[in-house]
Amino acid sequence: MKKPLEIAPLTAEELEALEQLYRSTKDVRQRTRAQMILLAGEQRMTAPTIAKIVREDDQTVRNWLKRWMAEGIEGLKDRPMPGAPAKITKAYEEQLLFVVRRRPRSLGQSYSMWTLQRLADYMAEQTGIRASYETVRLLLKAGEIVLSRPQHKISSPDPEYLLKKRRLKRQEMV
Repeated sequence: MKKPLEIAPLTAEELEALEQLYRSTKDVRQRTRAQMILLAGEQRMTAPTIAKIVREDDQTVRNWLKRWMAEGIEGLKDRPMPGAPAKITKAYEEQLLFVVRRRPRSLGQSYSMWTLQRLADYMAEQTGIRASYETVRLLLKAGEIVLSRPQHKISSPDPEYLLKKRRLKRQEMV
């Protein structure tokens, strides 16, 4: 069993800064972190007790308490994430869903059906953002749209077409 981690009692300035962060931030993660520190500093709660309240693992609570002790209120912010920033914007997603609901010919294209590759190419031309067709597929799936292969149906203007078709099938079976 791990030794209980205790933080020093909160000063009036720290308490005011934490309450301000807790009440004003739109970032739920920061609000939860501020709540962890408030519970530990004001109520003198331990990490396992706080973990049950905020629905986090007690090691996660310990980590945030340690960051608070080392860095103060700035330590409660997310650190920069590694890797390149996301290329796909909300505007791109909205435009993709708008475009896929239109016929390609109405948008000046030479084909009559969308494919994932055609959508990716068209969106790259329009937005300057090059996304793979798999990314396009996932964005469409999130928008509850699935591109499927076209079902070809042979028909005829002949009013007796279906009758003739049945006759041909019977003859093939014999």
